[in-house]
Amino acid sequence: MRRALLKATAVIGLFGLLFCAGAYALQSQVNKTIVSATASITPRGLPGHGNAPVSISSVTRIKSTDGSQPPKLRQLVFIFDGNGTIDAKGLPVCAPAKLAGTTTALARKRCPGAIVGEGVGKADVRLPGQAPREVTLPLTFFNAPPEGGKPSLIAHAHETLPGPNTLLVPFSIERIDQGRYGFRVTIELPEIAGGFGAATLAEATIGKTWKRGGKTVGYVNAHCVGGRLQVHGALTFSNGDFFPGTLVSPCHVQG
Repeated sequence: MRRALLKATAVIGLFGLLFCAGAYALQSQVNKTIVSATASITPRGLPGHGNAPVSISSVTRIKSTDGSQPPKLRQLVFIFDGNGTIDAKGLPVCAPAKLAGTTTALARKRCPGAIVGEGVGKADVRLPGQAPREVTLPLTFFNAPPEGGKPSLIAHAHETLPGPNTLLVPFSIERIDQGRYGFRVTIELPEIAGGFGAATLAEATIGKTWKRGGKTVGYVNAHCVGGRLQVHGALTFSNGDFFPGTLVSPCHVQG
């Protein structure tokens, strides 16, 4: 019954092409929770065969229709276009122990060469007996030691409410064979502000280039097939709300 209700109330549709970013955007509503998301892969001019370094950027916003605290985001699952590769060969790694208990500045100082992405998160925090407040958390993504042969990352954030605390979220990039899709990432999210916070914004860019053997190589690499690259995502919340959606980033084959 609940599944049928969710399908009946979910509104998923394209609400516009963001020409400045070359990405499509989705907005979806289940009950009183609204999720909007955009994604882009740059540069848009890519080879038709072989691969070139790219960056993946995404913005996800969460809010409630009545101004109440939105449900808490528990899990993110992304499956990415298979027309590309992840290449961490020769890239420094950062172990969780080096990041434990660190502020953003200290974490970035300890493992500067392992940083493959940055971003920002925001949360609606409602501590008992206090007025609601919005907190902003810088996000850093570090190349981590491989897990079972799979490329891995650690997402780092440092919060100060209700007290200083470092959030470390490890996740691996799994190779899959699912039609157009070739990679899957599953992220289990920790509590924010001791369980009193709910995520309202996650904005991030993943992508890094460096020299290897005199050649510029990238952490994320892709080529253009069919004029597009795409990613499918699914968000699961503490109250059972589930938001799936597919985002497309246009590309073209360089001459």
